[in-house]
Amino acid sequence: MKAARFYDRGDIRIEDIPEPVVAPGTVGVKVAWCGICGTDLHEFMEGPIFIPPCGHPHPISGESAPITMGHEFSGVVYAVGEGVDDIEIGQHVVVEPYIIADDVPTSVGDHYHLSKDMNFIGLGGHGGGLSEKIAVKRRWVHPIANHIPLDQAALIEPLSVGHHAFVRSGAQAGDVALIGGAGPIGLLLGAILKAKGLTIIMTELSAKRKEKALSSGVADYVLDPSEVDVVDAVKKLTQDKGADVAFECSSVNKVLDQLVDAIKPTGVIVIVSIWSHPASVNVHSVVMKELDVRGTIAYCNDHQETIKLVEAGKIDLEPFITQRIGLNDLISKGFETLIHNNESAVKIIVSPDLN
Repeated sequence: MKAARFYDRGDIRIEDIPEPVVAPGTVGVKVAWCGICGTDLHEFMEGPIFIPPCGHPHPISGESAPITMGHEFSGVVYAVGEGVDDIEIGQHVVVEPYIIADDVPTSVGDHYHLSKDMNFIGLGGHGGGLSEKIAVKRRWVHPIANHIPLDQAALIEPLSVGHHAFVRSGAQAGDVALIGGAGPIGLLLGAILKAKGLTIIMTELSAKRKEKALSSGVADYVLDPSEVDVVDAVKKLTQDKGADVAFECSSVNKVLDQLVDAIKPTGVIVIVSIWSHPASVNVHSVVMKELDVRGTIAYCNDHQETIKLVEAGKIDLEPFITQRIGLNDLISKGFETLIHNNESAVKIIVSPDLN
């Protein structure tokens, strides 16, 4: 079968590899669509990061480069392993793409996403969604209603990142949220917050991303820092109170500074983006306003609630799919577009069935 294999920085190859073995306790999934994540781009341009370098196997998966990539994917069950009796062949599913030690508990309240040596399917091994088929442990397979198109279902994984950030924030319906950055995660986070009854203010410089935030309905107001004073504008929109909660989705220090200044006293700031460089924060303001600054990573028992929101029609994922390509065009039409023209793309999704 065809698969996108990461060998080293700048070296991803579409190769023929054996089909996966559907072992006891696993589910065989025929991949329908897989999104290209910012993490994938970082691996391509700067890696290996999450991907174990050749000769240095991951302690749980036992694998190292070359690794099959892709962790944002949907598909159809084509086989079930021995012992799996609650999943049927033909079901539509998405995958919570974790690689976690077998002895780590994963019930509600367990912080399995923070466990030792955690990694992700499609980065740390165990196959990947940028291939024709994959076998996944039952724990990580989530059925999704057939009325949800499988291309949209591929966005459930990044949408769950937004849901976990919402949970971390403690935000409530009726709150005003300030999102710094209208990239893919900022937009999908906005979709979650709107579905939960919040008013959304976004900051963004890109004209195309500003338009997408408004046309998709995930932002009530979009502020361009090159045109307005963000802090003054937020205070005007909130009757001088400030935002109740803020989300940093840009990995830009100036954006973080704006959030600190624009949030109300006792507010919560959640750092959503992955920072590859050191950052600073005005600690005096954090102290004098009694702010909470919180991190968030990935998801932890968030897929179930995220799927319910989509199935109930509270979130429409179609506007965020900006291009559909085949696996053979992964680099030329996928990675290269996102690297050199990322303002025009929110989510590029890949199908192994497209030529």
